[in-house]
Amino acid sequence: MSLSRHDIRKIAFQTLFALGSNPDANSEDIYQELLDEDNNDSDLSYLNELVDGVLDHQSEIDMEIAKYLRKNWNIGRLNKTDLIILRIAIFEIKYSDVASKIAVNEAVELAKEFSDDKSYKFVNAILQNLI
Repeated sequence: MSLSRHDIRKIAFQTLFALGSNPDANSEDIYQELLDEDNNDSDLSYLNELVDGVLDHQSEIDMEIAKYLRKNWNIGRLNKTDLIILRIAIFEIKYSDVASKIAVNEAVELAKEFSDDKSYKFVNAILQNLI
């Protein structure tokens, strides 16, 4: 069964969160835990693109995020959940063919699902300033 792009982003978020908590973990092992056995190759391909892309471009993405933080804030002060959601969205905006509006909307939805009430507004504000 094919997953929606939203579901793939959720799994990418969960994978990146797990990798952030345990850098020695293997993303393939995490995928095995999160995915059904009957997922198709295009699901896995896009999931790999998101996870590997965020990891490969993390320093550039973090510099983009830092540009839009208040002067007394830095990346280290951000909630881990919000940071990962921002990284996924900025990767999609900067390095993939996903429309900016879709990436922002998906990030806001992930923040509503995985973070607190203020987070989705914060994520939206950072991304709106970026685009």
